[in-house]
Amino acid sequence: MSTKLQRPVRVLVAKVGLDGHDRGAKVIASFLRDAGMEVIYTGLRQTPEMVVNAAIQEDVDVIGVSILSGAHMTVFPKILGLLQEKGVNDILITGGGIIPEEDMRVLQDKGVGMLFPPGTNTTEIVNYINDWVANNRKF
Repeated sequence: MSTKLQRPVRVLVAKVGLDGHDRGAKVIASFLRDAGMEVIYTGLRQTPEMVVNAAIQEDVDVIGVSILSGAHMTVFPKILGLLQEKGVNDILITGGGIIPEEDMRVLQDKGVGMLFPPGTNTTEIVNYINDWVANNRKF
């Protein structure tokens, strides 16, 4: 009988651009860790290129972008495009912050996963990530 050893879900939490407010990202990172996930927090003022390179280097399952600056319609597509250029199609791109519902729908149509507004129950975020990884992780 052989069993595959499964590693914990690996999540890269990123703050892209000049937005200096990272309390929400740190709170989410803490909840994800408490839920048994391995979390890599990139810190402030990352570029999409830095985020994608770190995600590939760290072999993450998920990139979670926290964005409050209003640049979500630029940042998320840029990250998706960079991943596609590198032939990476098995990382969930998700996130949250101040993103209007209409923009969330547009981004999801482009391939971004579920996006979470402030005040979202953290259990909903944890369950979403765990379910996505369970259904999409390639061994």
